[in-house]
Amino acid sequence: MTESDSAKITPLHELHLELDGRMVDFAGWQLPIQYEGVIAEHTWCRESAALFDVSHMGLVEFRGDNPAAAFERINPAGLTTLKPGAIRYGFLLNDEGGVIDDLMVTNNGDHLAAVINASRRTVDVPYMSDRMPEVDITERDDVAILALQGPKAVDALARLAPAVADLYFLQAATISLLDTEIAVSRSGYTGEDGYELLIPADAADAVARLLLEQPEVKAAGLGARDTLRLEAGLCLYGNDLDESISPIEADLRWAIPKRRRESGDFPGAERILDEFNNGPRRVRVGLLADGRRPVREHSSLRGPDGQDAGEVTSGGFGPTIDRPVAMGMVPPALSAIGTSLIADVRGKDVPVTVSELPFAPHRYHRAPKA
Repeated sequence: MTESDSAKITPLHELHLELDGRMVDFAGWQLPIQYEGVIAEHTWCRESAALFDVSHMGLVEFRGDNPAAAFERINPAGLTTLKPGAIRYGFLLNDEGGVIDDLMVTNNGDHLAAVINASRRTVDVPYMSDRMPEVDITERDDVAILALQGPKAVDALARLAPAVADLYFLQAATISLLDTEIAVSRSGYTGEDGYELLIPADAADAVARLLLEQPEVKAAGLGARDTLRLEAGLCLYGNDLDESISPIEADLRWAIPKRRRESGDFPGAERILDEFNNGPRRVRVGLLADGRRPVREHSSLRGPDGQDAGEVTSGGFGPTIDRPVAMGMVPPALSAIGTSLIADVRGKDVPVTVSELPFAPHRYHRAPKA
């Protein structure tokens, strides 16, 4: 990442500079990679509440007679069964069953909304418009997106808007802060409990400052967001997901419900259903490295007999478990927990062990089982 004068800025840009954020160019946006340090911000999120600016991500709205049915033509998640106020994880798929993007879809009652990855905004919207011509698709550029994450996020936000305490994981509602209507969901990408807030751009700075006034809350940057999602075993588009990787290879089969598998009416269904029933040629796994040297993405992997064993897709240091963690794509025969592999890290062999995901347990505030 390098700074770029041509990069876009978010509505919180001046606040980031005021807080001495170390700014970098990420997917064409100027964003803070850290403030006081990645490990400190990571730890604060695990123990209290961290505020992330994720306004670089795209917000797309879908309106029409039945946008959910149209959306199911390109997304294998169950969207026609998504109740108002509920959120579901899914994918845009190409005709070969690869993932164009992964996204979160919310049923807002009178319309659907999806949050998409920043690096895929210029790809996703034309693709969706082409495949869903009967749907009115609007990309919003007048909102900021903040993620308040950590076990004390509920304490901080409920002090200002008590109704958020009643939300469960993957539920959404509307609240008011500083006389501003804000869409809030109990969701995030750190493995922790927390919220994501969609805020009118002209109110984002004031709302962020109000949140930072809460004793539980500190600002955190992209660096901590990445280490948190890696410890949580969550995919990063461009690393663990791309247009050549299927949801089954990425170990995300849980996101395709039985009804959609039986209908098979989505792009790449032939490949995906074959992999679902017969197994893929590679699969995403967790990897724990010996020693203290992080194993980075694109490091090649070898099996016990020196055979090719795929490559690392994401890697770094896990502050919570105090050791290097990674994820990679390996052949099924080498995917069993406890399998020993060798990673080539800049010409040096680093032993790694296939391990369970996530590395740090998810702590979502889930609804009680019926």
